[in-house]
Amino acid sequence: MKDKEQRKIIHVDMDAFYAAVEQRDDPRLRGRPVIVGGPPASRGVVATASYEARRFGVHSAMPSAQAYRLCPHAVFVKPRFEVYRAVSQHIRAVLGRYSELIEPLSLDEAYLDVSISTACRGSATLIARDIKQAIRAATGLVASAGVSYNKFLAKLASDLDKPDGLAVITPAQGPDFVAALPVGRFHGIGRATERRLLALGIATGADLRARSRDELVGHFGKAGAWYHQLARGIDERPVEPDRARKSLGAETTFATDLDDPAEMLGQLRALAAEVATDLARRGLRGRTLTVKVRYADFESVTRSLSFAEPTATYADLEPRLAVLLARTEAGPRRVRLLGVTVSGFETAGRGQGLQLVLF
Repeated sequence: MKDKEQRKIIHVDMDAFYAAVEQRDDPRLRGRPVIVGGPPASRGVVATASYEARRFGVHSAMPSAQAYRLCPHAVFVKPRFEVYRAVSQHIRAVLGRYSELIEPLSLDEAYLDVSISTACRGSATLIARDIKQAIRAATGLVASAGVSYNKFLAKLASDLDKPDGLAVITPAQGPDFVAALPVGRFHGIGRATERRLLALGIATGADLRARSRDELVGHFGKAGAWYHQLARGIDERPVEPDRARKSLGAETTFATDLDDPAEMLGQLRALAAEVATDLARRGLRGRTLTVKVRYADFESVTRSLSFAEPTATYADLEPRLAVLLARTEAGPRRVRLLGVTVSGFETAGRGQGLQLVLF
């Protein structure tokens, strides 16, 4: 076995983090559907939903009004960023007992490389179990953990048995696990790419593995090479401690080119809601908003504007989308891809603190 396959990677993911903190701190909320985010009468979006609310179909980045229609008896709670950040620091301190190689992805999830750790006799599975117990003892909250030989599979494993899960995917199990995996669950494959793959007859990892690298690159560019590796359970990305993120965004490619500016604006709003939710989870706010447009002939343009103060709220992003879209030729020219990105970050622990309410 090659050294890169001998890595021991743990992905730790807190279960319904914001909502769990609210239920921990307010006993009246325990066992009830809790939605953290903008109130239903606003243009807000859901930051996190408790598992009681998720049973009704509520999920992150969903418009609050839609969440209310699905679960009208839910309790809507304004986010308390300063509390979530403090709890996240306690969790980070727990993780630091087991490894120096920690890559935070957001306030509520992180990768650890425990390949050379001597804790728990060097067993990654025992370390993961110990981490879960230590987090609960320190914070009163529940975490799920996934263990595998690379980041791709460790992250998938952490989601297999939520909440309070612990799953392991060994090198021997990896290829078969990936083969049975729907392509929509592959890292970096969004809904639009999933539709394109399905249109090519590629529905699972096994289908993806049957295609050559050249064929996938021909259809998807550089991403095709990445898909080719993942289909074989290969992910050579190292755990990168305290990696500085320069931007955060979301984009989608359409199965049919768009020619209606109103529809384009609706798509941009959905992307902005997704980005705002992700910014909140990561405790980030940025100064620059960028809209990306790729026309039907594959020409791409970007249009940006900057805020006087850093922001992470959907309410700040949404009104600017129409302005930036109007600075392009979208409409007269058909559009195949749209994207929204926020950059110029300032962490939420600086300045006056982040107003996390997504409305």
